[in-house]
Amino acid sequence: MSFFSSIYNEVLYRPLFNALVFLTALIPGHDMGIAIILLTLAVRVIIFPLTHRGLITQIKMKQLEPVINKIREEYKNTEEQGKKMMELYKEHGVNPLSGCFLLLIQLPILIALYHLFWKGIMAGGVDLYSFVSMPRQINMNFLGLVELSSPSWVLAFLAGISQFAQMKLANPTIPKKGTNVREEMTRALAIQSLYVFPVLIFFISIRFPAALPLYWTASNVFATVHEAIVRRRARLLYGTGEGKN
Repeated sequence: MSFFSSIYNEVLYRPLFNALVFLTALIPGHDMGIAIILLTLAVRVIIFPLTHRGLITQIKMKQLEPVINKIREEYKNTEEQGKKMMELYKEHGVNPLSGCFLLLIQLPILIALYHLFWKGIMAGGVDLYSFVSMPRQINMNFLGLVELSSPSWVLAFLAGISQFAQMKLANPTIPKKGTNVREEMTRALAIQSLYVFPVLIFFISIRFPAALPLYWTASNVFATVHEAIVRRRARLLYGTGEGKN
């Protein structure tokens, strides 16, 4: 096993595997679906400072768009334009690269969770901690309604629609057709994020065990509630009119 694989297994996959086993054993009836939801919530709480900071940066960048567009119009020189942009970001306490940095930090966690819910704890092959024991019986029938070891059209649909709701909240309007390549790329990305990505998640979900779309749905719901609260507070604090910050 390579060095990086060992780090991945010991730092991410094994702790998450043990956490899922522990929660499943703890829950009355050993319902795997409830354990997945609780684990998803626990992970969202752990990475909350990162996601919260990224969301605040996203909202601030959206508020600064009129000023950014004005700078681009007034300063055609690339070096001078970049200098003015950095002054604007510094003035408002915004780091435009923080979103990429936070994504790079969260991505290994998301991959480990995806790997875990795809394989499931029944696959074994992972050493349990001394204080964790595998329950004798695991209920894979979530709430007596959905078999988590098989694909589920219902959960696949919920995963897709919850992703659409989250993206719609983040980008309520599609940008109008732009006059340059940058604006057209922004518009294309917004359309893909809002419509293509949820459909892609749906078709991926119907090909994998229902445990995976259940995780996606739970994660999307938590993220949507978090974003709705933050955006509501932002409207109350800053208002929605042009020039308010």
